[in-house]
Amino acid sequence: MDKPSHLVEFEHMVLGRHQLSSAKHRHQAGRMERSAYIILSRIRVQGPMSIGQISDAFRLDTSTVNRQTASAMKAGLLERIPDPEGGMARKFRLTEEGERRLDHERETHIQELDKVFEDWSAKDVENFAHYLQRFNASVERIIGQPWPRS
Repeated sequence: MDKPSHLVEFEHMVLGRHQLSSAKHRHQAGRMERSAYIILSRIRVQGPMSIGQISDAFRLDTSTVNRQTASAMKAGLLERIPDPEGGMARKFRLTEEGERRLDHERETHIQELDKVFEDWSAKDVENFAHYLQRFNASVERIIGQPWPRS
């Protein structure tokens, strides 16, 4: 019999594969790219971030972050500002359009999840959320990079 962690590994792999909307559908519907959604979500919770901070938070090369933030700036979702704390590096913050689009994207995600959970009890959804949060917190503890939660 497989250890429980074998079952979790398999389901984690499958979960990573699932997307309720294809990239093509998301683009056609004018939705945000996944990388922009994640970066904007992080900046919203943490506050303005520099390229280096974003790179560290996501464990990505700065060249990747530069491409992603340039795309988000071109789309009017992010803007560069002087460091509010007086540091040398300029930081990114959400524009009003970025705030609006992030809210819309998050609401769309919630609507898609509501379809998934339509035959689940509220308690089951709450328990699932608790276990996901616990799982994520454990991963964050191991890699030493907690995701700020509001």
